Amino acid sequence: MAAPGGTARDLPRRLGMLDATAIVVGIVIGSGIFVLPNVIARNVPSYAGIVAAWVIGGVLSFCGALAYAELGAMLPATGGQYVYLREAYGPLCAFVCGWTFMLAVLSGGSAWLAVTFSIYAGYFVRLTPAGAKTIAVALIAALSAVNYVGVKQGAGVQRTFTCLKVAALVILIGAAFFSGHSATGGESAPGRAGFAHFGVAMAACLMAYNGWSYVSFVAGEVRDPERNLLRSLVIGMAVVAVLYVAANLAYLKVMTIPEIAATERVGADVATRTMGSIGGTFVSLAVLLSIIGAINGCILTGARIPFAQARDGLFFARLGEAHPRFQTPGFAIVCGGIWTAILVVSGSYETLYSYSILAAWIFYTMSVAAVMVLRRKLPDAARPYRMWAYPWTLWLFVAVSVWFMADAVVTEPRPSAMALTIVATGALAYWMWRRVSATPG
Repeated sequence: MAAPGGTARDLPRRLGMLDATAIVVGIVIGSGIFVLPNVIARNVPSYAGIVAAWVIGGVLSFCGALAYAELGAMLPATGGQYVYLREAYGPLCAFVCGWTFMLAVLSGGSAWLAVTFSIYAGYFVRLTPAGAKTIAVALIAALSAVNYVGVKQGAGVQRTFTCLKVAALVILIGAAFFSGHSATGGESAPGRAGFAHFGVAMAACLMAYNGWSYVSFVAGEVRDPERNLLRSLVIGMAVVAVLYVAANLAYLKVMTIPEIAATERVGADVATRTMGSIGGTFVSLAVLLSIIGAINGCILTGARIPFAQARDGLFFARLGEAHPRFQTPGFAIVCGGIWTAILVVSGSYETLYSYSILAAWIFYTMSVAAVMVLRRKLPDAARPYRMWAYPWTLWLFVAVSVWFMADAVVTEPRPSAMALTIVATGALAYWMWRRVSATPG
């Protein structure tokens, strides 16, 4: 899109395939793989069930990534998912998606990660509650500043910390497989099983896989997006899925299922058993590195949503301005950082983020379904890549996603109701924005 007078307002395409892949891997692998396996073990108390949950989560995410690859190649614009929904369903749906991600999903997730960073930093330095919040806010401010001064600088941080976190996870997995320590005793956890509990386990897996779609937000800044978005999504999700399944096989080699179900820090316990006293230090450092990469990826990509909305006239115009020197959505980055810091200081991040997962999956599902909608709506549009095994991969994603969301509504009605409330506030905000912007003067 161009500004009046022909001045280009698009952000420059400075990201390569490696940068985009680092965004996918770096955002998806946060702290979940180190702590969430206990949730799966408590709800799916069998070896085969645990592995199946992680494999299904990976396959589902991979199918979603294939859909985003088609959409990104067709509509390689800044804002990604927001743009796909706008073209498929109209501005209301797109606005509500942007509102939900800005208000809760990205900001709440970044705040939660920043607080988790301060908790693990406490392993090395004793922190007061005020000190922990200061560390969390300082991390958000530092990474916001890096991304403010240039997308290449933000991408450089992303590549560095993605490589470090992958290396750390590979070392943890290798230490487990090559150590002489093997689990002995019970093969299953007591009690819980069944379809409903498998849904809870899947929710935890999908939370660990969450973030693969965020690379779409910077589609307008990726060079040769027709090829590089597909490559980054496919390679990135393949790497994540292999690491996640391998990590869980490693955990199951070293610990019994009841032991995994009983611990809050699976990765740390496995490292302590296989590496000795240095294991806890190693995992704490690995989590810190992993979190930095995840937060940086969220900041790098997240500011592009309000940027795209503002350019459509659906948010404050200042948010749609590119910095004249750095060519980044600087004001949007600053606003996102301030809102995330407020969530950290107030402690409201935990509530928002826990409620936002279902809301996010509503828009993931609608975005994947947009492949079908746009094939009918825009049949002659150029599609450099078409979703592999369509429509079967699309319907697999949609069917499992609908089941997952329905299960969440039944088993966790209060969080689900709050998630739908967040979405409803977006619709109300859209109505108010349209009414105010249509008022003369």
